[in-house]
Amino acid sequence: MQKKFRNKKLFSLLLCMMLTVAMAFGTTGCNGKSSDENAADAQAETASQESVQAEESMQDEVSDDASAQSGEEDAQEAATEDSADAQAKTEAQADTDAQTEVTELGEGQTAFTFVVADQDGNETQFLIHTDKETVGDALLELGLIAGDESEYGLYVKTVNGITADYDADQTYWAFYVNGEYAQTGVDSTAVTAGDTYSFKVEK
Repeated sequence: MQKKFRNKKLFSLLLCMMLTVAMAFGTTGCNGKSSDENAADAQAETASQESVQAEESMQDEVSDDASAQSGEEDAQEAATEDSADAQAKTEAQADTDAQTEVTELGEGQTAFTFVVADQDGNETQFLIHTDKETVGDALLELGLIAGDESEYGLYVKTVNGITADYDADQTYWAFYVNGEYAQTGVDSTAVTAGDTYSFKVEK
């Protein structure tokens, strides 16, 4: 009986120890920290994550600002290039206008444009004023053309002091009316106010 009582006492003692260990584990957790310490760790981890997110957000904003600034710089550079191109075109147009300066010649009620293009494509423009009925008579009167009479009319060899002789170098003066090859000779083409008559050296 005494032995049985002693076994009960040992069993009770063992149960108490197990309960104490169980309570200790419940309070501290598996990692040996108290619940307060675990809560503090969780708050610290949350704060750390928020800090990382804030830093990433700030980096994104800086990147966006840099992209916007880069876009503005590109736009300014493009505008500068466009301005330079426009200025270059204006200067080129001014040079062209200077090269194609129009010389006015003659007197009369009717005006037409006369263009001379040499073998290199260089053009000289005239504004002719005349009362003559044909283009040939108007240009002959001003000394702008010269040539030989033939059965087909005036064979023009010299225009504005430039001679094209087919017998010598296989070049000749081609006559155009408003950019189209003329269907009549210069001495039989009637003057029309505002029209353009041209002689071009061709082979």
